[in-house]
Amino acid sequence: MAKSVVQRVLDRWDLLRSGKEAYARKRGVTIGEGCRILSDVVTTEPWLITIGDRVTISSDVRLITHDGSGWLVSDERGRRYRYAPISIGSEVFIGAGVTILPGVRIGDRVVVGAGSVVTRDIPSDTVAAGVPARPIGSFDQFVAKVRDWPTESDKKGSSYRDRVDSIVAP
Repeated sequence: MAKSVVQRVLDRWDLLRSGKEAYARKRGVTIGEGCRILSDVVTTEPWLITIGDRVTISSDVRLITHDGSGWLVSDERGRRYRYAPISIGSEVFIGAGVTILPGVRIGDRVVVGAGSVVTRDIPSDTVAAGVPARPIGSFDQFVAKVRDWPTESDKKGSSYRDRVDSIVAP
């Protein structure tokens, strides 16, 4: 017997509450191990998205697997469509508010700066940012810079706020 509309809505709500990663997997996104998914990465073509291992996708990231502008071009054969997969490698950080367009491949060990629009492939071992996103440094340069940041063991205090406040940069 088919599920009622109410039951389907409740099932979807339960899945959403279980986490964005679980929801994306259930919808068909391929996701590796050890990922932090903080955005709703599901599009109308979730099976076209592949995410590697140890990837962080920050809040408000949009992955767009189709180009809807083709609907403006129509003739006796109909409207035009473009669908293309998005591939994100391993050990990647996607900053808040990033938009990734159809057909983009992001390599391994990549950082994409917040607010960027990724219109073309980003090679491995790259830091990219901007609109459109362009390489601005290497992953090794990024690692060298971050090595000077405080670590978990540097945090002091009993509450989350105390621990964060103890390492806030001046």
